[in-house]
Amino acid sequence: MSLQPGTRLGPYEVVALLGAGGMGEVYRARDTRLGREVAIKALPEAFAKHPERLARFEGEARLLASLNHPNVASIFGLEESAGTPYLVLELVEGETLAARLARGPLSEREALELGGQVAAAVEAAHDRGVIHRDLKPANVMITPTGSAKVLDFGLAKLVAPGSGVEAARARTVVEATEAGVILGTAAYMSPEQARGRPVDRRSDVWSFGCVLFECLAGRPAFDGETVSDLIARILNREPDWTALPAGTSPRVREILKRCLRKDAAERPRDIRDVRLELVEAAAGRLKSSEPAQPSVAVLPFISLSADPENDYFADGITEDVIAHLAKVRSLKVISRNSVMVFKKREKALREIGAALGVGTIVDGSVRRAGNRVRIVAKLIDAATDEHLWVETYDRDLTDIFTIQTDVALKIANALQAELSTSERARIGRPPTADLEAYQLYLQGRQCFMRFTPDGYRQSIALYEQAIAKDPKFALAHTALAYTYAHFGIEGVVGWEPELVYRRAEEAVARALAIDDGLGDAHGIAGLLRFVREFDWAGAEKELRLALDLSPGSADVHDHYGWLCSALGRRDEALAAVRRARELDPLAHRSDVASELMRAGRYEDALLEATRVVELDPGITRGHSLLGWAHLKLGHVAEGLAALERAAALSPDVTLFRAQLGQAYAMVGETGKARAVLGDLQRLAGEQYVSPYHFAYVYTGLGEYEAAIDWLERAFEQRAGSLYGVKGSFLFTDLREHPRFVALMRKMNLA
Repeated sequence: MSLQPGTRLGPYEVVALLGAGGMGEVYRARDTRLGREVAIKALPEAFAKHPERLARFEGEARLLASLNHPNVASIFGLEESAGTPYLVLELVEGETLAARLARGPLSEREALELGGQVAAAVEAAHDRGVIHRDLKPANVMITPTGSAKVLDFGLAKLVAPGSGVEAARARTVVEATEAGVILGTAAYMSPEQARGRPVDRRSDVWSFGCVLFECLAGRPAFDGETVSDLIARILNREPDWTALPAGTSPRVREILKRCLRKDAAERPRDIRDVRLELVEAAAGRLKSSEPAQPSVAVLPFISLSADPENDYFADGITEDVIAHLAKVRSLKVISRNSVMVFKKREKALREIGAALGVGTIVDGSVRRAGNRVRIVAKLIDAATDEHLWVETYDRDLTDIFTIQTDVALKIANALQAELSTSERARIGRPPTADLEAYQLYLQGRQCFMRFTPDGYRQSIALYEQAIAKDPKFALAHTALAYTYAHFGIEGVVGWEPELVYRRAEEAVARALAIDDGLGDAHGIAGLLRFVREFDWAGAEKELRLALDLSPGSADVHDHYGWLCSALGRRDEALAAVRRARELDPLAHRSDVASELMRAGRYEDALLEATRVVELDPGITRGHSLLGWAHLKLGHVAEGLAALERAAALSPDVTLFRAQLGQAYAMVGETGKARAVLGDLQRLAGEQYVSPYHFAYVYTGLGEYEAAIDWLERAFEQRAGSLYGVKGSFLFTDLREHPRFVALMRKMNLA
């Protein structure tokens, strides 16, 4: 009997019937404890009447509950009400792939992208020892954001067979787990399934091949009027390969043919291999269909000097060559943060080029002895290792700026990049006439790049020494401004925002007075306009000018994305942070995940954040975003674990402790939340702690008046990331509060 809207199953309130089938009825329901919507699948009576089957099913559900992947629909629990067992599942909005294919086939690019996500889901299941056994378009949901979610992992093998009439009508044959009985949906089952033989993960590879074939052809790989006809064709015939579009690439055809080999031993043993081939095929298609922008990564120059202290000098040359090239609009130039990962050359150039998404690499060395310097620079094709250009410079140290300019111009020329007159002039302008000031600046940059409070303090001292040597050293003023601005935005313990922002504004004003054509300085000026003054129009004007002067600056694109995000311009924000990631792929990936969270695209954010921490397990912000994505999707244990990891990675940063406290409160662990609040209060008695961070915890506790009290203090102090509060996914509960609305007016965000 169908459940009526309003029916309660434990803490779940039925909202509406979503569908029905052999596995029971599926309902949209509301979890009254956590305030989220879920799917409820009421299981057939056969489960209640067979304790062994129910126990076996419960064990399977427990295993599947441990399978957390952004492309897998989660199981939250197996419950029972009035003798009826039911599953609590993630509610996946959107349409099934079957419904989408009813309107026609996908393009090859769409099929490869969607197929890659489905393969990733199956791969994750296989890694946990779970075989799907019923992979088909009807079990793949396409969310409103275009992501794939695979449903019903492992459930089909526990379903008892239905009547022959139902099986024929649905083209489906299901079975219990006894050997020799058929399992799956006929059109997508492997030959070994059709014969009732034992199956392994290669059976899912076959089914995946059937799904991908249908995505491209718009029709199943195998069909027939009856189930018997279907099985006969699966066992004895090849798919109609002529049904694939004429433009289907040979590589994709070959992938399909290998997936659909009758003999399981001849198929790929691991769907991971299939997924990787799809990724490569998609990348090859993209490369061939879009005009390639010249792209280059300047690897850290290797210091050949006897004194290890000269490492900073080699790094400085690297950074300045990058900075020169970033002024060329027609070039894609990878930022310093990403190339520094490959300083030790632990990977082949081909692998480095692929990781950074570039076609060419600059490799070089520096030997400094007294007042002489010898620099060797090589431009290399990343795919072939072919040397496109090589130059050796053996000069006086005073010629260092001329060398850097020459290297940049010759690289641009070798890549046939178009340079405007103004770009050429900016590249040729030396940063300072004082070599000692320049070396102090390079040392300061090296300290800053440690990304630690002590490193920041040391960098400030070194920049100030450089400025004392040359008061007209605009780059040093700019770097000093950026460091102070960074302190204010991050809410670094012990540094009051009013002090650091004032110093940042003073430093950037001096930089622009010296050189009004310095793009990064305009970028910092724009950043300060909106984080301190909430002057959105003025900030946008400065940032657009910065982008014009330094189109290759990942930081400027990133900050422009922050501005667009704060103003609710989601598409522009995502485009900007994605461009920042493209220019600095290893340093700016977390900003894309952050913006996806702010846009409410939690599944996509989970996927991005997962990639971030896989690439760099030590990146605190990646773990934080991973945690919040899990929590927003209802994965409480995984969410808390990731947020606890973030807090442990950066114990001196109150931001991550405060967010953990908020999360504890949201899931009902009030005692732990209060403990975090107590820690912050004790620390605030000793040194400055951002009021913005207190607001996190009070919001989680539901003490909204107190939370807004702290946000108003943050406004007065311009503390933390207040500029982004309107669209923050951590303050959604406050958005309708009259005091919050009034605060938005004061911030010019009404």
